[in-house]
Amino acid sequence: MSSFAFLPGAPDSPVILHVPHSAREIPAGVRAGIVLDEGALERELDHITDSHTAEIAEEAARLAGVTPWRFVNRLSRLVVDPERFPDDREEMRAVGMGAVYTRTTHREVLRPEETDPEPLVARYFRPYARAMTDAVTERLTAVGRAVVVDVHSYPVEPLPYELHGEGPRPPICLGTDAFHTPPGLLAAARKAFGEVGEIALDSPFSGAYVPLAHYGTDARVSALMVEIRRDTYMTEPGGPAGPGLTRLASALAALVDAATG
Repeated sequence: MSSFAFLPGAPDSPVILHVPHSAREIPAGVRAGIVLDEGALERELDHITDSHTAEIAEEAARLAGVTPWRFVNRLSRLVVDPERFPDDREEMRAVGMGAVYTRTTHREVLRPEETDPEPLVARYFRPYARAMTDAVTERLTAVGRAVVVDVHSYPVEPLPYELHGEGPRPPICLGTDAFHTPPGLLAAARKAFGEVGEIALDSPFSGAYVPLAHYGTDARVSALMVEIRRDTYMTEPGGPAGPGLTRLASALAALVDAATG
């Protein structure tokens, strides 16, 4: 089974719902390099996983007038984090959370500091990046544009690993990019999620995912990150989803419809 899935939408849809952090699966060979015992690992997965975001995206795809495409990571971000840079450009390396994490959300040891990230980058990170690049290119070829909507979540209280956790933590955070987030997409997101609650821009997390092959050069690729505060739809940390999930999926579907139109 592939470590990710590109799930088809309507042929004329430009929207890709990207879900990179929803899974908890860690292959046995990767698990062997993690120093946490089983109990500690499960607790870390509770904190680090954007639980149920794949379900939110799936339900939004079902509700949308034109079905979006979905790119879903099937493995935990403790294997590799596909949204990090695999080199020194990544500021999260300062807290041991670059493409291959060596520290936990509470800044404890996850892997030995001397761990060579290259085998995991080669096995998981680069194939994921290539496939996401191909997915965006495919939409550009088919429709003439692509809209990447990242679906994430975050806890009510900041975790020790967060470098910018001192800002507002509203029910919805919209992460933007100066080049790839057009005003119309941002306005559509504000309208779609307005009934969920207060919305902040780029707080507590900022930016939006665009494959490097298109980043900063191709204005046909639009991008927005939707960060959902976890208490709006689930029991923290790592607990079950509640009725808020359907409400959020409806809001996401409204954004998909606006971005499609």
